[in-house]
Amino acid sequence: MKILIIYYSLSGHTRFIAEKIASISGGDLLEIKTVKRLPGGNIAKHFWGGKQVFTGEKPEILPPHQNPADYDLIFIGTPVWAFSFVPALRTFFSRIKISGKKIALFCTNRGAPGAAFRNLKKELSENQIIGENDFKNPFVDRNKSIAVAESWVRGII
Repeated sequence: MKILIIYYSLSGHTRFIAEKIASISGGDLLEIKTVKRLPGGNIAKHFWGGKQVFTGEKPEILPPHQNPADYDLIFIGTPVWAFSFVPALRTFFSRIKISGKKIALFCTNRGAPGAAFRNLKKELSENQIIGENDFKNPFVDRNKSIAVAESWVRGII
């Protein structure tokens, strides 16, 4: 089974989990990157990112190096911004059609996933969602985050 891990990460939390999923599953990584970085420091970046969520913006992204159509199972990860998934994924989904796939969703956050999973499921409605996992503050206890990821991924695959 070919596995792809698609993710966006601003501060490294989602990248950390995505890399653990890849090492556990043997899957390929596809990091979604925007052409322009969000302006300002940490607080300002969250403000501008939240604004993009609320206004439905689709920031320009760099072309992906993998085609999701070539994979059987896809993990999709996002930080939670303004109670939803990041706008860069909205751009990706508008350009790359994903359908008929098994999908596992994960998010990183500092409180709760909000509507991130519900909104992702709407975007990915032509797929079978086979799991979801919410990683709160994964850098606080890295070993615990790795153990949770390992158990979850093994249960999925």
